[in-house]
Amino acid sequence: MITKSTRSILYAAALLGGTVLQATPAFAQATRTWVSGVGDDVNPCSRTAPCKTFAGAISKTAAGGEINCLDPAGYGAVTINKSLVIDCHFTEGGVLASGNGIVINAAATDTIVLRGLDIFGVSPPTNGIRILVAGAVHIEDCVIRRFNAANSDGISVAPTVALKLYINDTRISENGNGATGGGIELIPGVGGSVNASLQNVHLMNNANNGLRVDSTNGQVAVEMQDGQVSGSTQGVSVNGGASAAGLMLNNVTITGNSSVGIVAVNATANLRVDNSTITANALGVLTGSGASIFSYGHNRLDNNPNGGTNNGAFTGAIIPTK
Repeated sequence: MITKSTRSILYAAALLGGTVLQATPAFAQATRTWVSGVGDDVNPCSRTAPCKTFAGAISKTAAGGEINCLDPAGYGAVTINKSLVIDCHFTEGGVLASGNGIVINAAATDTIVLRGLDIFGVSPPTNGIRILVAGAVHIEDCVIRRFNAANSDGISVAPTVALKLYINDTRISENGNGATGGGIELIPGVGGSVNASLQNVHLMNNANNGLRVDSTNGQVAVEMQDGQVSGSTQGVSVNGGASAAGLMLNNVTITGNSSVGIVAVNATANLRVDNSTITANALGVLTGSGASIFSYGHNRLDNNPNGGTNNGAFTGAIIPTK
């Protein structure tokens, strides 16, 4: 028999249980989230209760939102599947990764920004940044290094959609292995294309290619300004395919590459070079199968190798228009 007293106790317990359930809702996605080296991925990723990894924070960050780093730490590899900013510009945002450091596989209209990251490969590494699908990707003030397994790249760009790529103030070194991989490879997949701007990008001591462009499957257009390509087998390599491969180099130093400074192959490969220095490479400039490498007349093609016996030559000169 339930007495009045017992009934009161049961009623109070039911109210308490309902209150507890209502006090613990699921975390909603936030526009801005935070990670910390002393955080925990069970947290809501708020400023006062940060997550520990990028992978933990991305599920709690709304599309179009931003992940920020509170302190210097390693925040792990992550796959980005929506418009997102990861900004660790004023601290050390480390990504220590075996496999791929950051994979971008979002929608064809999404914009991704990566800023202030130190992406470092550990055994066995694949690519520092691998871009598959996005509308636009911005990589700013980053360091990408030591993705040095076979076919590894610092930045591997293989979109199957039309991609706009912007890389600014970034250092990419010690990537690739033997005759494979390298610093940056722009090789669209079927149905894809790349329109890229590289500003103040330094490609140093990457195996095989410093910068490789291949338009076998889709058009590639690249403008590189105020940069460096050094210490690779081939500094800048352009392979024209069924689509056009266009490259403009302005104020770029290409030096110390063990095979060739600039090489272009096939008639759809078209390069233009201005205000640049091509020196101390085993061979300066090389074209094949109808490719073109034009000079605006303000370049220094000399001393390839020491003594200048193997400089090669530009296909022709372009008279600058005013």
